[in-house]
Amino acid sequence: MQVRRKSLKYMNRKIWLVLVLSIVFGNTFLAQNKQLLDGVIAIVGKKPILKSEIAKQIAQMKLAGAPEAGNECDIFKDLLFQKLLVAQADKDSVTVSDEQVDNELNRRMRYFVSQLGSEEKLEQYYGKKIVQLKEELRPEIHDVLLAQTMQQKAIGQLAVSPVEVRAYFEELKKDTLPLINSELELSQLVIKPYVSPNAKIEARERIAGLRQRVVNGESMAAIATLYTEDPGSIKSGGRYESIARGTFVPEFEAVAFRLKPNEVSEVFETSFGFHFIQLIERKGEVVDLRHLLITPKISSLDIANAKNKVDSIYELIHSGTITFNEAIVRYSEDDDTKNNGGAMVNPNTGNTKFETEDVGQIDPNLLFTLDQMKVADVSKPTLFTTPDSKQAFRIIYLKNRTVPHEINLKDDYQRLQNMSMDKKQRTKMETWVSSKLKSVYFRINKEWNDKCDLGKAWEAYAQ
Repeated sequence: MQVRRKSLKYMNRKIWLVLVLSIVFGNTFLAQNKQLLDGVIAIVGKKPILKSEIAKQIAQMKLAGAPEAGNECDIFKDLLFQKLLVAQADKDSVTVSDEQVDNELNRRMRYFVSQLGSEEKLEQYYGKKIVQLKEELRPEIHDVLLAQTMQQKAIGQLAVSPVEVRAYFEELKKDTLPLINSELELSQLVIKPYVSPNAKIEARERIAGLRQRVVNGESMAAIATLYTEDPGSIKSGGRYESIARGTFVPEFEAVAFRLKPNEVSEVFETSFGFHFIQLIERKGEVVDLRHLLITPKISSLDIANAKNKVDSIYELIHSGTITFNEAIVRYSEDDDTKNNGGAMVNPNTGNTKFETEDVGQIDPNLLFTLDQMKVADVSKPTLFTTPDSKQAFRIIYLKNRTVPHEINLKDDYQRLQNMSMDKKQRTKMETWVSSKLKSVYFRINKEWNDKCDLGKAWEAYAQ
């Protein structure tokens, strides 16, 4: 999706299945001998678990680029726990809205399309139309969101004190302390090529002509298919469905949510280029629309001008005329890092520390730059691709590089605090699961019982 505000990830699964079940239920699992219906491997409350669900989740995880797609038993345990949460949510009248389900459904579809390159390739991958995929995924997404909501309710508001963090660390010391890999802290100064005024004029005139053709009666779908430069909607004739507020950049939404059905907007500009929109339908705070994007073209001269500018800034830093931090304040053009000293944030963790593999995921070329640097070194300018798929130049400052070490309170307090919180949340969920088992109906297929070794505690509840 070209005008999407944030990069997306596949799925936020805050369900600690393996540990919860292994601690609460023990090491062997006694299931009912009676064979269940073909394809049904468990029933939790009113919800069946199908063997096909497990295969589908493995396929989705592979498509999402998960390092490990997971094994059948881990996913089976995940589903058991999810169904337990859903069953309790039904008892507690916990709900999720259709809008929440639609948003997650569309988010997931857009992510899958971005991974495979087009809607057509996604349909080929699954052998089904997008509409069919959405309808099949809807019940699953509803239950995932409901389980997450129920889990958040069960956990409640938790916090860990410094005393608890220290106590957690002391417990770790009784065993072998975890080894922390080398970590990097990086800052960047970014200079972006800017399109010339003539290129903007040309793009605006081109899209204005296309808009006029739609206003004159030509098909918006046909025009968008032929001319839009938005890869996320070109296959659908510029169409986006069930778009809720917060999905696109604010400038786009400000126009989209003002329109009446079938109305065509004026041409407007965002950081992605020039657009116009035709509203199909609005349902409260959700819209269906078609849109067309034309992006002003950056010329080789624009790139050369940016290169000259960043080279000049590098010479000022390298000669000691200004510091790197001063250069950030004066010159950096990256809104995400300019106001925090250029500090880069690891998208995998949300903090400013990167392991080598994290850097490689963001930009493999950056690894070669960092390999030649020492702490406090400033790199020569390099060309890179920004998160919104544009070219820019950056200068890197290596703020810190740790050596591999055993975890300790001085250097790794934040990590220990997070680990302590995870343990506290798991303990809360273990207690919650134990308290709910007697009130929820379970049936487990014996083959999957033997295969996945889920715990003796289930014997009392199997029928």
